[in-house]
Amino acid sequence: MRPFLAIFLIVPLAGQTWDPGDRINAAIGRAAHEKLKFSFEFRSRYEHRDGPLFGRNPDVTADLVRTRFGVTANPVPWLKISALAQDGRSPWYGPNAPNNIRDPLDLQEGYVELFGNRKTGWQVVAGRQMLGYGEGRLIGSPQWAALARTWDAGRVRYRLAKAEFEFLVVSPIKVRIGEFNVPVFGDRIWGMYNVFPNLIGKTLLELYLLRHDQNRIGGFVGGNRAAGTDRLGVNTFGGRWVGKLVAGWSYSLEGALQNGRRGPAEMKGAAWHSAFTHKVNVAGRAADLSLEYNFASKDFDQMYPAIHDKYGHIDAFAWRNLHNARALLVTPVSKALTVNLMYDEFWLVSKRDPAYAINNRPIAQAADGSAGRYLGREFDVYSTYRIKHWQFGAGVGYVMKGGFVKATTPGATPWFAYLFHTYSF
Repeated sequence: MRPFLAIFLIVPLAGQTWDPGDRINAAIGRAAHEKLKFSFEFRSRYEHRDGPLFGRNPDVTADLVRTRFGVTANPVPWLKISALAQDGRSPWYGPNAPNNIRDPLDLQEGYVELFGNRKTGWQVVAGRQMLGYGEGRLIGSPQWAALARTWDAGRVRYRLAKAEFEFLVVSPIKVRIGEFNVPVFGDRIWGMYNVFPNLIGKTLLELYLLRHDQNRIGGFVGGNRAAGTDRLGVNTFGGRWVGKLVAGWSYSLEGALQNGRRGPAEMKGAAWHSAFTHKVNVAGRAADLSLEYNFASKDFDQMYPAIHDKYGHIDAFAWRNLHNARALLVTPVSKALTVNLMYDEFWLVSKRDPAYAINNRPIAQAADGSAGRYLGREFDVYSTYRIKHWQFGAGVGYVMKGGFVKATTPGATPWFAYLFHTYSF
């Protein structure tokens, strides 16, 4: 740990005087008349996870190192070509690090965009892309993750002054260590995602109709391939509404309804997110206080979200079979330093069904309901510090186990601590 801490503490001093990103982009911009831009990111995060999945997984200590280099070309105003290479490693984990934290040099993005500069009219984007819709609760590329999910996607938009209609077909990329990463076309999300800015006052309204199809190798248990009951096929209709209330309050609301099949079984699901935010005074500084409630039924398909920080900082639970109440205080200590305090409570919706981890796999279950609903509570404190092209951060989180967890798992107490630094331009 000592070499990591030395780098972490010394690097800020270098960042005050050395800004190659500015110089490189300035030089290239002058030479290429702003038609060619480069980007770079280096991030290292040292983290320790104690008691993952309440003792069902071993403790983990790792240094997650991610390097990216990208180039974007705009040879003509209506054409954009972009490529991004990514190298992800975990040198402290050992030689058998899994493919969710290790992926030597591969293509993270490579896409073409047509007419993206238009304020109205048609736009087309095709190729490998990192995506984020709304707050990323259903479709997202979690940048907190070691590698960040990417997609092979085709997207067609039509823009009006107060509306944007988009049709999308996307498939997640499967990481193959030592080989070129490929899309899983048997797993795809397609449909419409429409955005209406300032349609009703100064609000943002989003409406979506999405279909998630998934063909598992070997199929779902009890399914019949000939009858088509060995697959996942889920329809999701939902929306998101963001705006301001009276007395300085603002809101973010999102709800979704689902129907379809999960293997041979018919399923219906529902989910809800609500957050209300207000400016408060903390030691003479303006801070943001958010109060949230999140819900998802036992059959809800959370698809492929950017889930970090949505339901606790440790990311112990998925948006499925979950009640979650949360309070978050975001305090800017200075222009560069922000401190976050987070508190969460968790309950099961159905006490006879499993609690789910963020990868949508069951953590534990009490089929007779004898373990109750209460999962526990979580306390988190974390901060970020920005100076020019550098960002530094640290955090710690702790989960106090509830009755369900004590009765159905080995009973380890999860806690999480990390340090990170990022340089980017």
